[in-house]
Amino acid sequence: MAITAYLYYQDVRSALKWLTKAFGFKRYGPSNKRDGKIVHAAMEFGEGIVMMGDPGPKYKSSTRTMHRTHCLHVDVDDVDAHCARAKRAGVRIIAELADTPFERRYGVEDLEGHHWYFAQPIKRTRGRRRG
Repeated sequence: MAITAYLYYQDVRSALKWLTKAFGFKRYGPSNKRDGKIVHAAMEFGEGIVMMGDPGPKYKSSTRTMHRTHCLHVDVDDVDAHCARAKRAGVRIIAELADTPFERRYGVEDLEGHHWYFAQPIKRTRGRRRG
């Protein structure tokens, strides 16, 4: 079983370029177009898929409404290298790279206001029990 995120973007073409440059996502499958504009596309990252679409002219992104209704959490193998790539791409960092009790992570805001958190689990060793 898998869950696939589906995000709305007013400009799907720009989102495709941004996600590739910022995080190394890759195009997945064909895109659907209407009047020359991409209205649906998908990208892959590792074994995960993110689909995206243009919901139409009445849609207002998070950057326009200033309301957040979700964020995405993505596990990566090397969060330090991933964060460095994002910073080189000029991504807006909303949470600096830091350790939590369970993971090392950082957060970003994408070009239309979606929040993304990229993390790497922290491996803890369990103490030995004494008899």
